Amino acid sequence: MSKRTIILIIIAGLVGGFFGSLATSRFAQANLLDDVWSFIKGGLATSTPQANIPKIPEAVLYNPTIDYEEAVMKAVEKASPSVVSIVISKDLPIIEQCQTNPFSNIPPEFRDFFGDRFGNLPGQGFSQLCQKGTKKQDVGGGSGFIISADGMILTNKHVVADTAAEYTVVTNSGKKYDAKVLARDPMQDLAVLKIEATDLPVVALGNSDTLKLGQTAIAIGNSLGEFRNTVSVGVISGLSRTITATGASIGTEIISNVIQTDAAINPGNSGGPLLNLKGEVIGINTAVAEGAQSIGFTIPINQAKRDINSVRNTGAIKIPYLGVRYMAVTEGGALVRGSDDGPAILKDSPAAKAGLEAEDIILEINGIKVDENNSLGNLIQRYSVGESIMAKIRRGLPGQGGKTLDLSITLTERPAE
Repeated sequence: MSKRTIILIIIAGLVGGFFGSLATSRFAQANLLDDVWSFIKGGLATSTPQANIPKIPEAVLYNPTIDYEEAVMKAVEKASPSVVSIVISKDLPIIEQCQTNPFSNIPPEFRDFFGDRFGNLPGQGFSQLCQKGTKKQDVGGGSGFIISADGMILTNKHVVADTAAEYTVVTNSGKKYDAKVLARDPMQDLAVLKIEATDLPVVALGNSDTLKLGQTAIAIGNSLGEFRNTVSVGVISGLSRTITATGASIGTEIISNVIQTDAAINPGNSGGPLLNLKGEVIGINTAVAEGAQSIGFTIPINQAKRDINSVRNTGAIKIPYLGVRYMAVTEGGALVRGSDDGPAILKDSPAAKAGLEAEDIILEINGIKVDENNSLGNLIQRYSVGESIMAKIRRGLPGQGGKTLDLSITLTERPAE
């Protein structure tokens, strides 16, 4: 008997037994089906061991978009209560059409002679524009943010440049306060206001020295002077830019070492904060590039910290002063050299007292190299009046008796011009 015949007999026996069971009882049928299924499972287990079947790991869901959006929303939620709108108002003349008679001063007999030709009757005569009193009107707006619980607010200088105007601060909760300008920075587009209030929410200040290209940036402000706390999101698209800003209230002004961002900065956003994903202020929105798509500029918050501390300590913004005239050197550094405007070292200045000399090259300030990204003026502006800095200088030519010196210089207040 062949193997094939044996296999057919076994199968026939199974089938016969199966149908025979059907004839006996349903109970026997159920038992037989259980036995067949157990046999099949046992065969599968024998032919394919469970240990050899790879386990499929549980899927871990990662939602980067959701995580990013939540970070942006938390940053906005954290900073928004401290962002304010600044309303600018002035007493403006009321101009109306007035009926006038240019011949009213001639003698009566001449007016009678010519009758009504000179407008003797009511409603006759000449019409021209004339002023009838004044009325307080809103003429502009900007943004700012609260830096102390007792009502100190940081904004742009150009937002509050008009000394004849009045300023009102509107908080995120809708409360209105009369604001007083405490100080305007003569060197930077920054100003500090004060409102009479307590227990105000204060924004957290970040560190603008650690910014990286491509880092997320969030701008908040009073867009178009109408839409409070408008949010726009972008990235840091440039660092250490120098721009020439123009405006009706400031004329033309060169602003150095600003941050470039593509987060939309609209009219009315000026003075508002630029945030990182932690909800910390890293810059003060100050200008936009005309004719470009989403190119805005903000002043690094670290440059504003000096102003904030100065106002807190003295009630005014005091500018640190070194007292040199200089020109940039191509390979890096600042060459101390006089010009038609005056000598290289100003008399009785901190530079003169520290021993700086004409033709010295200032290489570093407190370990930071003086170069195209960090001009000498910008580095000095990072410090406060009364602080001491360490200047590394090169005196003389290398190989010709030149040497490198470290000089300690104590900065004083910039004298009034």
